[in-house]
Parts: sequence; C-alpha cells; structure tokens
Amino acid sequence: MNEGVIDGDWEYRPLRLPPGISRRTATTQLAIHAEFAGWELSRTLLYGDGSRKIWLRRKRQPDLVPGLIT
Repeated sequence: MNEGVIDGDWEYRPLRLPPGISRRTATTQLAIHAEFAGWELSRTLLYGDGSRKIWLRRKRQPDLVPGLIT
C-alpha cells in the first residue's frame, strides 16, 4: 500500500486492487480496513483492465507527545 496523504482534518490512503478481484472480495477487504483501522471509502476508480484504485480516508488522530500521560 502506498503512503498516505494528510489534508486538513483527513488522512487519505490509496489502495490498488488488481484485475480479477471480485466485487465481493473487494468489499471484504474494504470492510476489514474500516473495522480494524478506522478507514472509510472516499473514492473509487475502475480502470478498463478491471483493476481498481480506491482512496480511503479517516479523521486524523491528534499527535500525542511521547511520554505524556493523558
């Protein structure tokens, strides 16, 4: 997976799915990202060869100072 991009209050991460992945499999992969890492679907692009580029987003987490107990 590629590095994410931070834009304002949101963090974005692109995800590329190769051709031949079924819609059901893609949905399962996205559900795992949502459930365990807090990502949500932002945008999807379907290419002619059947591959997909997906942008996931999530609210930025506040940067914590190391060693600070909150």
